[in-house]
Amino acid sequence: MSESADVESLARSRLRTLRATMGYSLDDLAARTHLSASTISRIETGKRTLGLDVLVPLARALEVSLDMLFEVPGDEDVVIRPEGHSVDGRTTWSLSRSDGRTSALKMRLEPTVTPPEQRVHPGHDWFVVLEGRVTLWLGDREIVVESGEAAEFSTMTPHSFGALDGPAELIAIFDRDGQRAHVHR
Repeated sequence: MSESADVESLARSRLRTLRATMGYSLDDLAARTHLSASTISRIETGKRTLGLDVLVPLARALEVSLDMLFEVPGDEDVVIRPEGHSVDGRTTWSLSRSDGRTSALKMRLEPTVTPPEQRVHPGHDWFVVLEGRVTLWLGDREIVVESGEAAEFSTMTPHSFGALDGPAELIAIFDRDGQRAHVHR
């Protein structure tokens, strides 16, 4: 197989893996990109050419750069260089590779007027507050987590978290289900 075919195969695999990791079905991703589900399927399986007309909307919907889709990893590069992504007063930096079973994220939270919607999903979430204070809502409970403290909880309990009294920074570790629920709403 040629080097260009290897890079193309890598990009297709990354598209499929990112879609699955983010919890998007073909139909979900089609709605976000205005491409058809069959087109996305053909892209992932190699039955359609990779072109900018499809790569740009897919990369945008999956929140990655085109460079990240085609970057050939070297064994010597173990340093992760996170890029921040901001949505609704929440900025996240991925501290782990997207192909793992868990995701480590740095988050900066800005206070909001209303608490975030509580979610339920399989698994466990864990976070440590680096700076500021965080309110963790677990069902009817409201728990304040101070700087230097950590929280771990079953995600089958309705839950959400947000900054309290000012900006807060934390490191969070989510399983795939947690990443979908908290990062890619």
